[in-house]
Amino acid sequence: MAESRTDFKSKGLDNERIIKDLSNTIRGLSMDAVQKANSGHPGMPMGMAELASVLWSEFLSFNPENPEWINRDRFVLSNGHGSMLLYSVLHLFGYDFSIEDLKDFRQFESKTPGHPEVDQKLGVETTTGPLGQGIANAVGMAIAEAHLNERFKSQDWSPIDHFTYVFAGDGDLEEGISHECCSLAGHLQLSKLIVLFDDNDITIDGSIGLSSSDQVIKRFESYGWHTLNIDGHDHRAIREAIIEAQKSDQPSLIACKTTIGFGSPNKAGTSSAHGEPLGLEELVKTKAALGLPEQDFWVSDEVKDFTKEIALEKAKGEAIWEERFNIWSKSNPELNAGLMLMMKQGGIPDDLEMPDLSQLGSMATRAASGKVLDNIFKQIPGLFGGSADLTPSNKTKAAGSEPFTAKNRKGRYLHYGIREHAMGAIMNGMTLHGGIIPYGGTFFVFTDYMRPAMRMAAQMGQRVVYVLTHDSIGLGEDGPTHQPESHLASLRSLPNMTVIRPMDNEETAQAWKLALQNNAGPTALVLTRQKVTQYDRTSEGMSGAENAQKGGYILQEDEGYQVVLAASGSEVELAVEAKKELNTQGIKVRVVSIPSMELFDAQSIEYRDSVFSPDVPMLAIEAGPAMPWYKYFTNNGAILGMDGYGASAPAHVLFEEYGFSVKNVVNIIKSIL
Repeated sequence: MAESRTDFKSKGLDNERIIKDLSNTIRGLSMDAVQKANSGHPGMPMGMAELASVLWSEFLSFNPENPEWINRDRFVLSNGHGSMLLYSVLHLFGYDFSIEDLKDFRQFESKTPGHPEVDQKLGVETTTGPLGQGIANAVGMAIAEAHLNERFKSQDWSPIDHFTYVFAGDGDLEEGISHECCSLAGHLQLSKLIVLFDDNDITIDGSIGLSSSDQVIKRFESYGWHTLNIDGHDHRAIREAIIEAQKSDQPSLIACKTTIGFGSPNKAGTSSAHGEPLGLEELVKTKAALGLPEQDFWVSDEVKDFTKEIALEKAKGEAIWEERFNIWSKSNPELNAGLMLMMKQGGIPDDLEMPDLSQLGSMATRAASGKVLDNIFKQIPGLFGGSADLTPSNKTKAAGSEPFTAKNRKGRYLHYGIREHAMGAIMNGMTLHGGIIPYGGTFFVFTDYMRPAMRMAAQMGQRVVYVLTHDSIGLGEDGPTHQPESHLASLRSLPNMTVIRPMDNEETAQAWKLALQNNAGPTALVLTRQKVTQYDRTSEGMSGAENAQKGGYILQEDEGYQVVLAASGSEVELAVEAKKELNTQGIKVRVVSIPSMELFDAQSIEYRDSVFSPDVPMLAIEAGPAMPWYKYFTNNGAILGMDGYGASAPAHVLFEEYGFSVKNVVNIIKSIL
């Protein structure tokens, strides 16, 4: 357990008075920024100002001179609409936010957007646009901390030993994802996770009673959390609650009764304080009520001195840690080397060896993915897997891996349960923490549940790997509820999401290599349930699978080809077999494999034209929406896709019924030619 950080003395200052002044300063900066932008949410910063003041000055471990210090406490603003609270605090405690930056709130390309995502160099760990995801990110951070803490502990000291604090509001706790992630956090006994709940009874529509009568404390107690009720404006109560939470062996929820828009004579406690400026007249009245001068963006010299002094004390905290770390690293050179590798590049060694799966014969690409994992899991210490209760189907549990549990923090495999949305957001939190490369499995169709978190991973540029199996009507008898129809087009439409649908064992290995190399965004591996043929590429006159690194390549071709057959995944096999039949009828063919449109589109126009040969008719084949393929057509051709729902039947029957057969491909080519 990390030590309680309550030993700061204000060196002659009246601590309660200066905390009050600091809180009102946060309110003033927040009100002014929202008013200047004529947009924003002043109510939450005004209501949670005391909580922020006590937490940052007395408990939070950080260093504004080194915002990315690996053992800093993580602070997540899950109710991220109140972002001016965070910007105000970061400015006051010495981070790279000037008064001018606060004045640029919600302006184009400013440091202070309305809903920040992540910028750890500025002190923004992560925060929530879509409510609920921030608290789930925090669960992921707490999991990463618990795992790394135990893995690198030696002689009862670990270089990773910190808390994860969360500010959350009613909106966070109403969103379904909070039920998923908080249930799991209680089950895992993540004792260094502390949530301060802004219990103000107000949402945009009005009183929380309009839509909810939940008993939040009882709900969290049922999850296995330690719970407290306090006055969120009482400094002493806040202080005592955090100390108690730090000592708990469970995650903690501190329900802080606050007044939204605290200090505003006419808007405090009302929904109008939530999401609109106070107005100039009310702003003047509020400043008078709080004892603030009318001057915009005002910070007293006393508050400046206080927060500067705090920042210096916090820097000393890192210096003390650094001394202990140097002793630890000299005594544990192997552990130190492992930690440095994991924190810098997720533990991927420079000499990583990908397995050769070419001799394993025909198998489903999900099975080939499992074989890859068995090999690379041993080589990459930062790889941390899981599945949303589909481990046997997703093939995500590597040989020799152990589950991460409340009793086994060293385990590197997490059973998420039936919690796809939480799994996605928790993985985001793991990679945001650092030291972990998370991957998680589910059926491709269930990305419907996980997509909001996948979108945030793409937006934040985080390395997360999704193992998405049962990729088409090829899953068969489970029927259209389980057969993805629009999902390929949906994921491909997400900016900064790399989608890879490999054709065989060898392309699957290349897909994993690409996913690991992609440290600027998430990667979706879209894999089959049914077996696909593993061709002997040499004897079949096929190009090597390493060409998949370009996203698309010429797999096989006849000299003087008359038509191009382009496909992804299992449908590449159909293209190869159709080529054989077309050859018997005197038609010469080029076969193109397109495992990743995103990677292919990133190649030069010259390379793409050399693959597709724009002057030659093309048939695109994919058991998914036709829409993504239209961008590649500059001449006559056709698309054999699937723009409706499937049915319940064996896979081979469905492929035949929906036109994915050699006979139908041959007929389409003849009609084109």
